[in-house]
Amino acid sequence: MCRNIKPLFNFDPPATSEEIENASLQFVRKVSGMPRPSVANQAAFDEAVAEIARITAQLLDTLQTTAPPRDREIEAARARARSAARFDAKVA
Repeated sequence: MCRNIKPLFNFDPPATSEEIENASLQFVRKVSGMPRPSVANQAAFDEAVAEIARITAQLLDTLQTTAPPRDREIEAARARARSAARFDAKVA
């Protein structure tokens, strides 16, 4: 359920509002235990996603580092390699 929550800090270019929104949605899904809220809970669910996205954007804007920005392609390749190693080990 939380596959889309990825590190968003210190990338060049910075995280987009869509990436922040997706991470917030996954977080709310995980915490609530609901992949999709009922009609009765939709407003509360949407409000939580929006508020978490707002706070996350504020956090990312406030954080500081002296490390050089990470490259998205390199990080994605590393994640694919970790995944391949993990799942190939289980298959063998």
